[in-house]
Amino acid sequence: MREDSVASLLSDEARARLYDQALTAAGIGAWECDLATERLNWTSAVYGLFGYPIGNPLRRASIVDLYVDESRRHMELARAEVIQSGRPVTLETEIRTWRGEMRWMRLSINALREGGRPVRIFGCKQDVTSDRLAIEHLRQQAETDPLTGLANRARFQERYREVVSDRLHHGFASALVLIDLDGFKELNDTLGHLAGDACLCEVAQRLRRAFNSAGLISRLGGDEFAIILRTPTSAERIADVLRRTIVMLSRPLFWNGHRIKVSASIGAALIGRPHQRRIADLFAEADLALYQAKAAGRNRVSLIGDQAQSRAA
Repeated sequence: MREDSVASLLSDEARARLYDQALTAAGIGAWECDLATERLNWTSAVYGLFGYPIGNPLRRASIVDLYVDESRRHMELARAEVIQSGRPVTLETEIRTWRGEMRWMRLSINALREGGRPVRIFGCKQDVTSDRLAIEHLRQQAETDPLTGLANRARFQERYREVVSDRLHHGFASALVLIDLDGFKELNDTLGHLAGDACLCEVAQRLRRAFNSAGLISRLGGDEFAIILRTPTSAERIADVLRRTIVMLSRPLFWNGHRIKVSASIGAALIGRPHQRRIADLFAEADLALYQAKAAGRNRVSLIGDQAQSRAA
C-alpha cells in the first residue's frame, strides 16, 4: 500500500513537471501575490519571460518598474479592479526585461477571497511578443507605401481625421499640402523606373527631414505627396515654409552617374478654425491650388483658403 502511494506521488510530481515544462515551452507561466505581504511567487516560465535570474529576491516594486509606463498604469488599474470587484481581467502589457529586452506579455489576473475579502491574486503570464510583432508588421504593410516607407493614402486620410478631432491639441492642423513632382514622367521615360524610384525615395527622405514635426507625411501614389501641417498657422508663414520646401526639393539628385534635376509644384489648402473640415473638401481645394501652381509655370507654391491666396516662385 505504501509502495502504491509513493508511486502515485511520484506520478503526480512527474505530471506536474511535464505540465510546467509544456507551459514553459508555450511561454506561459503562473504567478501569485499575497495581498497582505505583497510576496510574489513565480513559476520558471515567468522568470524566463522577465529575463529575471532565478534566486534573485522577488520584490513587487522592482518588478513593477519593468513595465513600460503606459502598460504599468493599465496593469495597476486592472489589478485594483480585480481586487475590488473579484472579476478576472486579461490584458496585454509591454515590459522591459531585466536584461533590457522589450517584450509583450498577456497578463491574466484573478482574485482569491476568504470571508468575502481578497487575500491573494494570481494568474498567468504569456509571452506574446511574436504575435504583436506579426500584427504590427501586417499593420505597417497595410498603412505604408512600400517604396518610400511613408504613410499611404488610406493611413493619411485616417490620420487627418485623428488630427482634426484631437481634443488634446484642440484639433490643431493648419494646412493640407499636396506636392507633385515636375517632369517625373519624362524622367521615367528617359532613365527608366529605377531612376524614378530613386527620385521618389530621395524626395521622401527630404520631406521627412524638413517636416519631422508635421502631423503626417504621405505618398498618395505616383509622384504625388501630401503633408498635414500643424505649424505654422498663418498664411504668410505657411507660404514661406513651402517656398523653402521648393528650394530644398530642387537640389539635384545624383544616381548611377546621372545628375537628375528635381523640381516640384505645391498646392496647399488652409484649414483655419474651427478645424472640422471634410477631408474631401480640403483635397479639392488643395488640388485646385496645385493646378494653379502648375499653370503658373510649375516649381511654384499656391495657397487657397479663407485667410489668403498667394503664389510664389
